[in-house]
Amino acid sequence: MTAPVRHVWAALVVVYVLWGSTYVGIKVVVETLPPLLSAGSRFLAAAVLLAAILAVRGTSLRITPRELAGSAFVGLLLLTLGVGVVHVAETRIDSSVAAMIAGTVPLQVILMRLASRDRVSRASRLSTLAGLVGLGLVVAPGLGASSTAIGLAVMIGASISWSTGSFFSSRLGLPNDPFVATVYEMAAGGIFLTGGALALGEWGELSGAAFALDSVLAWVYLVFAGSLIGFTAYAWLLRVAPISLVVTHQYVNPLVAIALGMLVLGERPGLTTLVGALLVIGAVYAAVRAEFPRRARPANVAPRGTPADQTA
Repeated sequence: MTAPVRHVWAALVVVYVLWGSTYVGIKVVVETLPPLLSAGSRFLAAAVLLAAILAVRGTSLRITPRELAGSAFVGLLLLTLGVGVVHVAETRIDSSVAAMIAGTVPLQVILMRLASRDRVSRASRLSTLAGLVGLGLVVAPGLGASSTAIGLAVMIGASISWSTGSFFSSRLGLPNDPFVATVYEMAAGGIFLTGGALALGEWGELSGAAFALDSVLAWVYLVFAGSLIGFTAYAWLLRVAPISLVVTHQYVNPLVAIALGMLVLGERPGLTTLVGALLVIGAVYAAVRAEFPRRARPANVAPRGTPADQTA
């Protein structure tokens, strides 16, 4: 399958901007809405909307019990303990810092490959080491304040869960159709997060003040822009563009998030944090170039699994 170059770049810009902006959107949502409940309801709404779209297109949503179990497990790691926990972290840290930490996910996956004795190039190993140094610089300024330190620890845990889910997703029996897989993953993630919100009493935090206009609009934005439009663009790119081009979002999204955090929320990362961010982004860029050379995969071959694995 081929596509005009201008369409490919239009879809890339959508993924760059929308997925980079989700960190700012999350920060606005959790200013008044409970983090787990807002995340869970967001994924449940997106799952229902995507399922309706697929049903209208005549796509079967029937899957086997094994595929359901695999989708639920990936949904738990990626969307519950991954993206959902980002909502919790951003109640204590800036959106730009959250994006910088999330930007280390490709490097964490390389570490997991090393641990499983997979063959990893020297360039990838050196890039990973440099990226971890950058991560240290990103989190170091916030370690002095207990509240911020907790937020940083939660965000690092979320990124590790995200990396683990990404690493294992290709090894599980997921539905062949990535759109169908994402419906069940988002549904599972939403159910787990909503259950966690109930257990922690977040329903009691809902009041008229919680539904501030900015937070509600940001929640709607995350449902449509982050989960539906961004996902659709990414899924289409996986089928028509070289993977070496598609994965460039891994180092563009943090740049977009940092810029929007400064412009929209007035965040001002310190010099140490910015140096660390540049080191992380440069390391991810080098690792992507090493892991995905230009001719690594034909443009019309899409990997099995779910495109939603990569977004907040």
